[in-house]
Amino acid sequence: MKTETEDIEMLERAILTEARDESEQIKAEAKEKTEAILGRAREQAEEERRAILDRARQDAERLRSQVVASAQLKARTLQLEHREKLLDRVFDAAKEKLSAVQKRPDYDQITAMLLREALTQLSVDKAEVRADGASQKSLKKSLDEISKELNGDFTIGSVLEEGTGILVDAADGKIHYDNTLETRLNRLQGTLRASGYQMLIGDK
Repeated sequence: MKTETEDIEMLERAILTEARDESEQIKAEAKEKTEAILGRAREQAEEERRAILDRARQDAERLRSQVVASAQLKARTLQLEHREKLLDRVFDAAKEKLSAVQKRPDYDQITAMLLREALTQLSVDKAEVRADGASQKSLKKSLDEISKELNGDFTIGSVLEEGTGILVDAADGKIHYDNTLETRLNRLQGTLRASGYQMLIGDK
């Protein structure tokens, strides 16, 4: 027959065993929860890392695009500035050679064309024609013919101090038509710039 002491010891062992089992279960549950928390934390950290890397890549791509666009714009601006300077030099050189046109054998026809064009644009029947010295001499040959052709009274006025070609004054000096070669070149510059630049860089 068991003694009271043995019963107590058996009870103690049962309690200790139950306590150990419960402790092991608690530790296992704690470990499982800890691993689940750590797993979620790792997933969250990975998501944040990917999000940060994506934002960094987007920022880098945006910055690269801005730098490229800025560089392209600057290159285009420099190209246009160079083109304009080059064309300005070409037109300046052309202006310096305009007076040489007067040495052409057909300059009489050129001055007649300049006068006819100016009078037609003004659409007047009375006008004073001013021209440089060489152009005045050429006009003397065609003025009467053009006056009859356009049924007008056109006279030669004072010599132009600047320019090559003619300038027509009408309506007592209230309206003018500048048909000097310099002014004609200025009027054409806009349309000539594109084709002139293509010729300069070798495009067809």
